[in-house]
Amino acid sequence: MQDELIAKAKAWLAEDPDPRTREELAGLLDAGDVPELRARFSGTLQFGTAGLRGELGAGPMRMNRSVVIRAAAGLAAYLRKHGASHGGDEAGLVVIGYDARHMSADFARDTAAVVTGAGLRAAVLPRPLPTPVLAFAIRHLGAVAGVEVTASHNPPRDNGYKVYLGDGSQIVPPADAEIAAEIDAIASLDDVPRPESGWQTLDDSVLEAYLARTDAVLDADSPRTARTVYTAMHGVGRDVLLAAFARAGFPEPVLVAEQADPDPDFPTVAFPNPEEPGAMDLAFARARATDPDLVIANDPDADRCAVAVRDGADWRMLRGDEVGSLLAAHLVGRGATGTFAESIVSSSLLGRIAESAKLPYEETLTGFKWIARVDGLRYGYEEALGYCVDPQGVRDKDGITAALLITELASVLKERGRTLLDLLDDLAVEHGLHATDQLSVRVEDLSVISDAMRRLREQPPTGLAGLAITRAEDLTRGTDRLPPTDGLRYTLDGARVVVRPSGTEPKLKCYLEVVVPAADRAALPAARTRAAELLAALKRDLSAAAGL
Repeated sequence: MQDELIAKAKAWLAEDPDPRTREELAGLLDAGDVPELRARFSGTLQFGTAGLRGELGAGPMRMNRSVVIRAAAGLAAYLRKHGASHGGDEAGLVVIGYDARHMSADFARDTAAVVTGAGLRAAVLPRPLPTPVLAFAIRHLGAVAGVEVTASHNPPRDNGYKVYLGDGSQIVPPADAEIAAEIDAIASLDDVPRPESGWQTLDDSVLEAYLARTDAVLDADSPRTARTVYTAMHGVGRDVLLAAFARAGFPEPVLVAEQADPDPDFPTVAFPNPEEPGAMDLAFARARATDPDLVIANDPDADRCAVAVRDGADWRMLRGDEVGSLLAAHLVGRGATGTFAESIVSSSLLGRIAESAKLPYEETLTGFKWIARVDGLRYGYEEALGYCVDPQGVRDKDGITAALLITELASVLKERGRTLLDLLDDLAVEHGLHATDQLSVRVEDLSVISDAMRRLREQPPTGLAGLAITRAEDLTRGTDRLPPTDGLRYTLDGARVVVRPSGTEPKLKCYLEVVVPAADRAALPAARTRAAELLAALKRDLSAAAGL
């Protein structure tokens, strides 16, 4: 077995095009580091509906140029098999975007070379730009597919490879399995033509078209007075967001200077995700010094948007479900028509808002790859800070346009002497206080996740937090409205729990929601206390049931 492992590593080394990973792998071989070699050659990174994502380094279980070249070749083969014309000016176009992480520009260039070598046309965005600009460019340019090189809010050591098809939304089954099969069919990198040139580097006209499209997000006559503090979280959102805000006529956001420039090492945060503890500390400090109306944060590729508000004497970040409900209420107030959609792990409050407004409503599996495909979509959101507020422009989550829309809402409320928290109180009185939380367990050993899921299936709880479970669903079987997925959903009397492994990180994620009636605003403090007690009890009892 060890001889076979060494032989695999040497074969990989022989065709690795990157001197950095060749040196890394040669060092492991010279040192005889069998455990590390085994970790890198125990399989391959699996191409799925999230594309690829993993730690940078040498070997098939890491993100590197060899893995990306194979992924690009598999995608190109899939596109050709599915009718993309090749050769000449009519060849199918693939648009490629990338963020500012380590190796992102290299992976984008390799993808362009492979696509060109396959007889398709490749166009690369002019520099690191937000993921929603790439999603917009696919539809704007009439491309057959798009690739975004990003690991979103993962740690600095990671990178990823996200694939979109020509409708501008992310791949879903069976496309992922078909592309994976094409990747597996590649015997050697020597079989993949990679010319040195022949692709197009786009100019700023695509970005200008994206910014022009943001005009459709806002009401033409809305006030533009809300003042903001903004952090790009060391990512690529700053310049595009500032341009969008200037175009809209909002006051220029006050920047969190320490996090304003793209930096692949993300030096001020443990994880470059606004949801992680401590990630918003610098933004809150800037807000205390400048007293804005709200704080806005993007994640590093700017497809997510976090919002914080003053709550009493200090600042707090709103949950994704709170922002999702606020944006929905704002769109309803503006007379929006069309379907409102969310994933099954997001708050059921959206359904109540849509029902009250007599608008269609849909639930989907987790991820914007599903939300974006809802027929007649007008607005979609997911609790993990993702919002699609202009599906005709970007059929994916978009942290730039979401920031514009929430700032418009804050401006409207400000003109009336009200705040986002006041509107949340209105929604709680009208529809019940919908309080959400999450039990998220990050693991080093992935067997912890599979063991927890198996335990919940073999010994299902009959109640949680003193509430009876009225319905238990194993989502691997699918439902009449949802395709199969690895997850469990429990419906309780006044609560809901969804348990699923994360699709992009080594985490088990448990999504909790309780609904507590509130007759009027005076009843809200007691309702919040009751909700907090129930959520804490749900966490405790679910942890015990899952053996965590």
